[in-house]
Amino acid sequence: MGDDRTGTVSVFNGPAPTIAVVQDESEEIADVAKFVRQARADGIAPAEIGIFVRSANELPRARAAVTAAGCQALEISEHGEEPGERASIGTMHLAKGLEFKAVAVIACDDDVLPLQSRLEAVADEVELEEVYATERHLFYVACTRARDRLLVTGISPASEFLRDLQQ
Repeated sequence: MGDDRTGTVSVFNGPAPTIAVVQDESEEIADVAKFVRQARADGIAPAEIGIFVRSANELPRARAAVTAAGCQALEISEHGEEPGERASIGTMHLAKGLEFKAVAVIACDDDVLPLQSRLEAVADEVELEEVYATERHLFYVACTRARDRLLVTGISPASEFLRDLQQ
């Protein structure tokens, strides 16, 4: 693919991300559960914790991490249900306009972000650039939902978008 997107990253305002590239789902679930437990220990209520994934296919990973942390999960929807004493999980599409003290953006695997099905449907270079731009924007929106702490995880090989956060 050979595109060089160096210098295309927006200035990231918010907490510095903790980035974890792990070997498998069980390691990711354990890391995210530890993040949620630490947030809780630091006085952050479950309703102030959000976990975002690229698509509904990855929601079971988010739910498993919340459960492993000893919390209940509320799947975010357009209905706007109040989380109560639950941590919110949802797709990046539903993150816009929300804010949480602690956010984990997980399942940022190479074949998940950017979404593989969108890349496979591309007809030309212009369309490819548009797909990368919209996928990167979704990721950025999800990351900027964090007010105080941000964890970003992916299974190796992780999404190239994680490198953008390390610059």
